[in-house]
Amino acid sequence: MKKKLKNFIFTELIYHEDPASFGEDANLLEAGLDSMGIMRLIMYAEQEFDVTLPDTEIEPDNVKSLNALEKWIRHACQSQ
Repeated sequence: MKKKLKNFIFTELIYHEDPASFGEDANLLEAGLDSMGIMRLIMYAEQEFDVTLPDTEIEPDNVKSLNALEKWIRHACQSQ
């Protein structure tokens, strides 16, 4: 899951010289993920992983890193 998310983020949303060096806990928001990018990322995740991510849970803590994003998606999957 993280590999797919990381690939999408760094090919579609954020420019980073060396995405392979971007750690799983590194801050995506500080790297340039903006509100439009977050919405695109959520739509991608919902389609790719067949999950609904509740609007009420869209907050910085859930999208701040690859690990946080994966945790949020897995939690949503278990809740459905």
